[in-house]
Amino acid sequence: MEEEFEKLTENVNDIKSLIKTFNTTLENIEKRLARLEKMDSIEHRVEVNQIDLSDIKDSLQRIEETKNSDIQHINRRLDSHLVKIAKAEEELIMLKTK
Repeated sequence: MEEEFEKLTENVNDIKSLIKTFNTTLENIEKRLARLEKMDSIEHRVEVNQIDLSDIKDSLQRIEETKNSDIQHINRRLDSHLVKIAKAEEELIMLKTK
């Protein structure tokens, strides 16, 4: 009878250990999902900002025909921002593939 009780106790302890391991695994999965949600949100904002900046750049290029010098400076700044956004998108894509 005592042996059966010890086996039962061992089984209960094994089950407790499995539950702890399962909880740890669930926590890790939740953390990963939270990071993915953040990345999706960041990627969406980067895409929207890039579209907005592209539209602004196109409008400025049309206006540039009349007011050349000031707009060229703004245009260069927009180009640099577009490059930064493209680099950020590349990094996001690389993070997603890891």
